[in-house]
Amino acid sequence: MSATMEPTKDDTHAIVEFVDVLLRDGAVLQADVIVTVADIPLIGISLRAAIAGMTTMTEYGLFEEWDTTHRQRATPGERSGTSNERVETETETAKR
Repeated sequence: MSATMEPTKDDTHAIVEFVDVLLRDGAVLQADVIVTVADIPLIGISLRAAIAGMTTMTEYGLFEEWDTTHRQRATPGERSGTSNERVETETETAKR
């Protein structure tokens, strides 16, 4: 008997690959919508959305100020051990 190789379609990882590409490369959605009734424009909508990972966003100049501000707030001293101290302080304050 000869074994034949048949192509198979495996969609189990399709969403993971889609999200990976979306975060790595990003996507921009731009839409202009005008709702009319009897040839009378009633509502105009202009939409623009950018979806990407933060690295990609900052490479293209989006959220640069936000990213810089949040990175400055997250200094190495704040990350090491202070979360427990904050919880203890909040617990002590709540007990009073």
